[in-house]
Amino acid sequence: MRIAVAGAGAVGRSVAAELVDNGHKVLLIEREFTRYVPARVPGADWFLADACELSSLEEAQLQSCDVAIAATGDDKANLAMALLAKGEFGVGRMVARINDARNEWLFTEAWGVDVAVSTPLAMVAAVEGAIDVGRLVRLMGLGGVSPTRVGPANIAKFTLPAQSRLVGRQVRTLPMPTDSVLVALLRGKHLIVAQHSEVLRAGDELLFVAAAGVEDQISAMVQGAPSGRDR
Repeated sequence: MRIAVAGAGAVGRSVAAELVDNGHKVLLIEREFTRYVPARVPGADWFLADACELSSLEEAQLQSCDVAIAATGDDKANLAMALLAKGEFGVGRMVARINDARNEWLFTEAWGVDVAVSTPLAMVAAVEGAIDVGRLVRLMGLGGVSPTRVGPANIAKFTLPAQSRLVGRQVRTLPMPTDSVLVALLRGKHLIVAQHSEVLRAGDELLFVAAAGVEDQISAMVQGAPSGRDR
């Protein structure tokens, strides 16, 4: 797979290096000469150019890329590249980095963005997931990797407190709402597939995939609010 990465800062270089290690052909685009250091990611093709300029992307043959990643430290530049990549070059999949969480609302399909990655919001979700025992925490929106953006479905986590009424219950007895599923448990360092016979324990981290409209019902279930489907 050919993948273009705009921005050879720390984030762009790390992403490019991982993709190269995974066997992809990577084009790293950087406009600043001081950051144009091919030796830092020797397995990638480097191109000194502005990824926001149509002529530069034409020269880079962006239309031959399966995926483009806008990973610069400037949200305006990332949006401009996304719009060009989708609208002018028909790139199949566009991933864009969000630097300022206040700009998240702009990173949508209207700007050519298929997946938006927000480091600030991801860190907030990680912190909340680590400290908020007993509260449902959204980790990711499917169709847009962002903790706060509501997608068609979302991945959410709930850490089971010792006093929860779910402790000691089998997965099969959970009154799961329609359009939702408990997919796995994290128990210490072990990942456990949520089989029907699995018994829940205090401290288990429950990973759910659910339609956005039923998250409130899952919250009610795991936090102990009454439910008509409870048994």
